[in-house]
Amino acid sequence: MGMPKDVADRLREIGPSHDIELVRALYEPLLAQQDRSGAMLLADLAYGAHERHRLDLYVPHEPAPPQGWPVVVLFHGGGFIRGDKRHRANIGWYLAQRGFVVALPNYRLAPESSWPSGPEDVVAVWQWLHVQVRARGGDPKRIVLMGESAGAAHVAAATLRAEFQPADWSIAGAVLMSGPYNARLEGLARAQFGVATPDPRNEAYFGPDLSQWPAASTVDHVTARPFPLLITFAERDLLQMQVQAGELFARLVTVHGFQPELALLRDHNHYSGGYSLGTGDDTVADRLLAFLRRVI
Repeated sequence: MGMPKDVADRLREIGPSHDIELVRALYEPLLAQQDRSGAMLLADLAYGAHERHRLDLYVPHEPAPPQGWPVVVLFHGGGFIRGDKRHRANIGWYLAQRGFVVALPNYRLAPESSWPSGPEDVVAVWQWLHVQVRARGGDPKRIVLMGESAGAAHVAAATLRAEFQPADWSIAGAVLMSGPYNARLEGLARAQFGVATPDPRNEAYFGPDLSQWPAASTVDHVTARPFPLLITFAERDLLQMQVQAGELFARLVTVHGFQPELALLRDHNHYSGGYSLGTGDDTVADRLLAFLRRVI
């Protein structure tokens, strides 16, 4: 089933907004009806010492196959300064029903925590799962890291910059949805992108000194070897996210030997793609599942 007409009409009215509350309110009635059978939730498991180092694990009810279920980890969005794993519970239930162990972590937020706390927390979650997930029915050799918005920035840094990765690092693939990957560009093109000055998002996380932002721009510091990767952006996405998805894709292909998949999520805006899973709208789910099944 495609996107319901009333949802598409409302997203058209909202346009390229980063107001997550508007999108959440739109999808709440649909997600209230989501089927949650066939999976169980293990909530608030600690993967580190910080109070936000907690993750929820969604596990299929069926006995795990001999090698274990493949594992998907989703890092929520929120502009580096907000967000919670509970806001993506729909994805946990949806994928667990389809034979995945799904981890939804919280991570440290700005301004309390700054760059590079994001990729550090992504790696910390991977390390915890590498040791712990088999006891919960997952296969630590088949982990896909996925992020949206700020979460995509953190996953991109952790997976594309080898300096963050431990010696035994191994993933089956990654999914980057509507993320910012070039802090330097966002700092220099505020007027074109309609970004406020001071910037409550980037300055909170990368710091007020723009001369330091190039070091945090993942697009300029790709050192990892190619791996399976899906990059998505939305038809009604924020302009800077559309530009950065294209820039990252182009640089990975022309400079670093990657062949990532690239997908335009039609009718969606910055946050609606994640909310659509579990609603019967298959416009995002089908593309995501096809990638996941292909790589793991």
